Amino acid sequence: MREAGHFRRPSHAGGAEELWFSSLGIGTYLGEADSAADQLYSQAVQAAFRSGINVVDTAINYRHQRSERSIGSAIRESIAREEVLRDEFVVCSKAGYLSFDGSVPADPMQYFNDEYVTPGVFKREEVSGMQCMAPGFLENQLERSRKNLGLETIDVYYIHNPEAQLAELDEERFNSRLKGAFATLEKAVAANKVQFYGIASWNAFRVPEGSQLYMSLEKCAEIAREVGGDDHHFRFVQLPFSLAMPEGFAASVQPCSKERCGKERTSLLEVAERHQIAVVGSASLSQSRLTHDLPENLVSKIGMRSDAERALQFARSAPGILTALVGMGKPAHVMENARVANERLMDASEWKKLF
Repeated sequence: MREAGHFRRPSHAGGAEELWFSSLGIGTYLGEADSAADQLYSQAVQAAFRSGINVVDTAINYRHQRSERSIGSAIRESIAREEVLRDEFVVCSKAGYLSFDGSVPADPMQYFNDEYVTPGVFKREEVSGMQCMAPGFLENQLERSRKNLGLETIDVYYIHNPEAQLAELDEERFNSRLKGAFATLEKAVAANKVQFYGIASWNAFRVPEGSQLYMSLEKCAEIAREVGGDDHHFRFVQLPFSLAMPEGFAASVQPCSKERCGKERTSLLEVAERHQIAVVGSASLSQSRLTHDLPENLVSKIGMRSDAERALQFARSAPGILTALVGMGKPAHVMENARVANERLMDASEWKKLF
């Protein structure tokens, strides 16, 4: 498989160098929560493996656990046909949102009256909106995800949008909860249930300091070291990265100690590199909004055959982005995007000229 596409190793993410990531990964967020979408997602993941795309990204709440289960089915079938080996693909999942099972119940507030609200899972006061990162809840969700996926070990396990809790918590209480979550995931690594963990965020690492949803990656790394020492396993972050949302590279909103970066504020990508954290980009097509009407100057500079391909080429070529994720709910989507995955990346100097 490694010869089938352009693969990278997270060379600066301590301990993760044995993993190989294709420059494009398959996202599994969108789609109906029904059996037809389940089958198409399973077929899409199998097509991705055959085409050389080996990164699969999901979350327990995506399509109410059905995306994880569709991936699990695809993995079983691909391995049974000897089309892929376990060490040739990377599965990333997330926990943090209260996750329904198969469909949305008539009364979502049942979560505060049913099996979840038992000693050791979570307490009502540990939930902000629908977000929870209490240790018992993460343990519960991890076990469900491992069962859904049919995997003993999940390669990368993210805390999903923890910044949602900042609407109700001050910084001290939030950091305390994050520390407890990291400690839980370090234990999961020790038990071989997870290889590495991280944070998958929509806003936290793109917005300026002072915004309600802002988080400092350097502070997260500091908390990880408090919990796991210098050999901690907080080695991944995920955030939107695209032509529409390039802040991970273009916005100097993240603090960085002068001894590490030589300046007080810099980009998320630079801080991540300094702290040995790999960066995965999500929403590479901004949910199809970048598939048409790109400015002519981008068309000429990026090349490729279509605006969708140009948007993917931009995202996957960004210096510091390990993998660019794009939703692929059908095998046809995989085959279209696999053409881009097999193209040469843009030269870093040419890519930076786009700015």
